Amino acid sequence: MSKTMTDTYENLLVDRQPDGVWVVTLSRPAKRNALDAATIEELVRLFSGAQVAGARAIVLAAAGDHFCAGLDLVEHHRADRTPAEFWQICLRWHEAFNKMEYGGVPVIAALKGAVVGGGLELASAAHIRVADATTYFALPEGQRGLFTGGGATIRVADLIGKSRLVDMMLTGRVYKGQEAVDLGLAQYLTDGSSLEQALAIARRCAQNLPLTNFAICSGVSHMQNMSSLDAAYAEACIAGVVNTQAAARERLAAFADKSGPRIRSE
Repeated sequence: MSKTMTDTYENLLVDRQPDGVWVVTLSRPAKRNALDAATIEELVRLFSGAQVAGARAIVLAAAGDHFCAGLDLVEHHRADRTPAEFWQICLRWHEAFNKMEYGGVPVIAALKGAVVGGGLELASAAHIRVADATTYFALPEGQRGLFTGGGATIRVADLIGKSRLVDMMLTGRVYKGQEAVDLGLAQYLTDGSSLEQALAIARRCAQNLPLTNFAICSGVSHMQNMSSLDAAYAEACIAGVVNTQAAARERLAAFADKSGPRIRSE
């Protein structure tokens, strides 16, 4: 692996590998990688500049046994924030997660242990989620006198539906294993290391043309926010740009002369 970039971030470890795959590790294991205000600011900064800095795919991993236990409740309790102050905190969470979802670089989350509350909101902003055998998902805000503030009502509801989201928030229901995958909380379930599988997926994504990945990782989300008529127009515009890019000519030629890879069922 390349040098870990520890001089820029305090709560993230950023390993920029030669093939353009970055491994970004949440590094607060003693707190189960709970998200304090400083970590959110680091996520905003990292995902704001990743595409320009040459990232071709990003694996979002975590130190310790858990992916992310959500909002740092100890910090929140001690800060005794006003409604206006916490409103601004929530907006910074949205900024970080929007930079992930709409930034144009594939983000693959390597999940393990707790993916809870704001940790699930973080994971849901990734484009691909890989769970291992220890992974469990929950939204315990209802039992703690809280309400989600990082996009669960948007992204998690989109993954599993409104009624299941409300159930999770009201009852603290926990999902794990194949049931969680079947609901859409993750796309992959591995008996081994979620990090290893996420890295394999990231390397596959990194082989795509950057403009194509940018269109997929930003365009689809934008079009989901549009009316069907507007989305159809936007899709045609994006296809017009992406499908005529000069960098695709070699790949199209390889398809035409049958020298390129073929899609197989195996």
